[in-house]
Amino acid sequence: FRFDNQIATLSEKNRLLIVVQKFAEVDLHPTTVSNAEMGDLFEELIRKFAEASNETAGEHFTPRDAIRLMVDLLFAGDDQALVEKGVVRTVYDPTAGTGGMLSVAEEHLVGTPEHPGLNPDARLRLYGQEINDQSYAICKSDMIAKGQDASNIQLGDTLAEDKFAGTTFDYCLSNPPYGVDWKASEKAIKDEVAQAGERSRFPGGLPSISDGQMLFLQHLATKMRPIHDGGGRAGIVLNGSPLFTGAAESGPSQIRRWLLENDLVDAIVALPTNMFYNTGIATYVWILDNAKPAERIGKVQLIDGTGFYSKMRKNLGNKSREITAADREQIVKLYAACDETEHSKIFPTDAFGYWTITVERPLLDEHGKVVRDRKGNPKPDPKLRDTENVPFTYAGNDLGDDGRDATIKAYVGAEVLPHVPDAWVDDKKTKVGYEIPFTPHFYKYVPPRPLEEIDADLNQLVGEILE
Repeated sequence: FRFDNQIATLSEKNRLLIVVQKFAEVDLHPTTVSNAEMGDLFEELIRKFAEASNETAGEHFTPRDAIRLMVDLLFAGDDQALVEKGVVRTVYDPTAGTGGMLSVAEEHLVGTPEHPGLNPDARLRLYGQEINDQSYAICKSDMIAKGQDASNIQLGDTLAEDKFAGTTFDYCLSNPPYGVDWKASEKAIKDEVAQAGERSRFPGGLPSISDGQMLFLQHLATKMRPIHDGGGRAGIVLNGSPLFTGAAESGPSQIRRWLLENDLVDAIVALPTNMFYNTGIATYVWILDNAKPAERIGKVQLIDGTGFYSKMRKNLGNKSREITAADREQIVKLYAACDETEHSKIFPTDAFGYWTITVERPLLDEHGKVVRDRKGNPKPDPKLRDTENVPFTYAGNDLGDDGRDATIKAYVGAEVLPHVPDAWVDDKKTKVGYEIPFTPHFYKYVPPRPLEEIDADLNQLVGEILE
């Protein structure tokens, strides 16, 4: 905090006595201000500080209601932590900020004097890394106040230098910046990948330099405790782009491929919009698990949580909606049930894979005849070249990439040749892609109003205007 400098500055400007007198007038005794109320005060100060310091548009102070949902979803997959006496769990946040996610995780499991948690006998060891000096200082102060080991909070750029290299955790939580470039970390990241390859923190590949969200996604995936040690779970809040950005075999697509083919994605929950203080964009909670229970192996659950919110009486910046305890309970129930409902869809992991095929058409001469090469094969016309995305699961194929040839042949026969009989596929150009088109799975068609009704409204409005 550079506290000595602040004291010296206040003293130099003849403000130190005034400030101290003001604090001396306020009764902060625990019998007057409870621990819970002091916590609320602390949270409000952090929120105001975070709003003032978020100079980068993609950086967000995560509201407590969103964190509580993430923590509930994480613990929903670990019954052991809820019952065993003296159980020890580790929680890690690579973008710790002021420590909100770590604090809520501790409150949820261990509890506070005012609100006992799920297992007061449990012990939670909190770890975090933060790049911003002041946020780091607040987080470390909070850990000291909670009796945690403050040396487990480290200062530094997580992407460039993992201060917990070689360490894995039971739970990982993160809300990384959205749409913020990783130029400052580029050399360190590429050096790590060049040296360690698939053993690096980024085994799926690298996204575009303009957005580092998927670097944090991979980082968390590699920081989960290994399966032979019991496995780990992770929760991360991202915007929509990691779901679908990038064509087949692009960086983002390859990262999704790595996550899905290794069966690390457990669930993705769409949050309501207007949940954050300085942005109203759509956001999603990804839940990762490297040791899924038998009934969830090979599956991904998509949950539409966009309608589970309550309107706030007073907006806080862009935040006009909050997920109440009742809303949170409904979402967690959807997750725990793992059933097909209006708000929950279950897919095999290969449902998100596809092949991008290149469809060629013959080149014709001025007389309309096919131009052929020396071997007698028709030459393709670059102007008529097109691509098509063929889902792994097209026509009921459940073999994924293994059923490639038969599936592509069935697709071309049904979707291409009836329209362009002279077309063919250039197999050498076929690429594998992965995307998670979240919204279409929950889209509900609302038919437009009858034309007569619309005309009547328009005529009424025209009449009012003329009058």
